[in-house]
Amino acid sequence: MNYSHFITAVSAARKASPIRVLTEMMQKSPPSLISLAGGVPNPNTFPFKMATITTRDGTAVDIGEDLMKRALQYSPSAGIPELLSWLKDLQKSLHNPPTAKYSPDQGQMEICVTTGSQEGLCKVFEMLINPGDNILLDAPTYPGTLAALRPLGCNIINVPSDKHGIIPKALKEILSRWSPEDVRKHNNIPKFLYTIPNGSNPTGTSLTTDRKKEIYQLARQYNFLVIEDDPYYFLQFGKPWAPTFLSMDVDGRVIRTDSFSKILSSGLRIGFLTGPKPLIDRVILHIQVSTMHTSTFTQLMIAQLLQQWGEKGFLEHVDRVVEFYKTQQDAMLAAADKWLKGLADWHAPAAGMFLWIKIKGVSDTQQLIMEKALQKEVLLVPGGAFNIDGSVPSSYVRASFSLSSPAQMDQAFQRLAELIKEAV
Repeated sequence: MNYSHFITAVSAARKASPIRVLTEMMQKSPPSLISLAGGVPNPNTFPFKMATITTRDGTAVDIGEDLMKRALQYSPSAGIPELLSWLKDLQKSLHNPPTAKYSPDQGQMEICVTTGSQEGLCKVFEMLINPGDNILLDAPTYPGTLAALRPLGCNIINVPSDKHGIIPKALKEILSRWSPEDVRKHNNIPKFLYTIPNGSNPTGTSLTTDRKKEIYQLARQYNFLVIEDDPYYFLQFGKPWAPTFLSMDVDGRVIRTDSFSKILSSGLRIGFLTGPKPLIDRVILHIQVSTMHTSTFTQLMIAQLLQQWGEKGFLEHVDRVVEFYKTQQDAMLAAADKWLKGLADWHAPAAGMFLWIKIKGVSDTQQLIMEKALQKEVLLVPGGAFNIDGSVPSSYVRASFSLSSPAQMDQAFQRLAELIKEAV
């Protein structure tokens, strides 16, 4: 893969920060090295000495005095070594990426830790997008993605989708605008396709394996990247889990975002990017001059826990989380069947934490939700919030089953049903 035509001039101009390089060298050096180089604060001046964190299953994560000094100090921009090593092993185990065995210039699989997957996404977008570039996206989609893309001045092309995700035939029709000669000359061919393949926010849809294979082949044919934003990968309700784009990536054209927010903690802000080394290295250079690195303390805290659990213990924890959300989903579907039959349409998601509901007889849910529903003390998200053009009317609403109790879901849908009857 030749990545040069994907990268913006700003990203191509990034150079390693000399101070960051020295800091990382110092941390890898033997104790005999005397360093007068880094402007690193002395950890003996920090007020925190040690900590013990106890998990729900009784596991104790001990951060002793020496480890605490490290936890409160600067760390490498890509992530602390033990967490990176654990994550690389996890990705190889779960996805078996072909690129794991490639050389760096072939697009070897690389990983970096980010402050939540949102930071990773933003930095990937800024690395790839010049004003006027075409990109492919299946909307409705996550508003955070749209908010990150709009200021960059790209042309967002909406790819039609259904309850099984992006429709390959529709994608192929869109791509037919460009000739093989356009592809050869990189003549404004879409730079990437962005998709949330599992439990999509807001629709709850999941791409089928066959569709992923077709989409990946189109990516090869038209030479665009695939950004696989997969925060709900670990919240799939059925097994075996669906193969990922990363598992199919023979070219080094997939950039994948993962997150611990839904399964370990959203407040710890730990996500990770997986993709071809030449592109991940560009992201790391950006991290060096922005956040510098994700919190060392939270990285060490999670690394200690994961090392104690091992992959088996981690996946057992994931199974417990999935069981909880499956029970929550069943409760919301039961409430929908009870109150919304005949008033709305929906389908059961295969992953995630959202139910996408189409209200019958209501062309735009904005006023219904943001005014009338609030007066009835029920809060949902109107569908227009997830459109590329937010001014386009939407007859949909998004309901989340992550926090509310079954009784609250039942009461909320009863109130929603009363509002729909009044509106139509």
